Amino acid sequence: MSEPAEPVQLTAADLGAGPLGGRATLVQFSSAFCQPCRATRRILADVAAMVDGVAHLEIDAEARLDLTRRLGISRTPTVLVLDAGGRVVRRAAGQPRRADVIAALGAAISG
Repeated sequence: MSEPAEPVQLTAADLGAGPLGGRATLVQFSSAFCQPCRATRRILADVAAMVDGVAHLEIDAEARLDLTRRLGISRTPTVLVLDAGGRVVRRAAGQPRRADVIAALGAAISG
């Protein structure tokens, strides 16, 4: 997972997919026929369930083209890791490894 080129801050209203986590949020951009999106959903949901105050939100990239374009999402799955304030601290395209998600989440929580 890499750090974003420019600082981006998102709110629950921007995402329109539910409340942000109190400590961090894992945001997944998916599409209907994306096979790796299913595996990514399981990984992120499992990791979010392991850590108190972490939410996993999934966004349909096709239904939210405005947001997808604004954030420069060019493939699915793309995962954004947000800190408690909604700032994007890590970003990855493609199916992430569980260890990378945990490490990125640690960076988001520790600030």
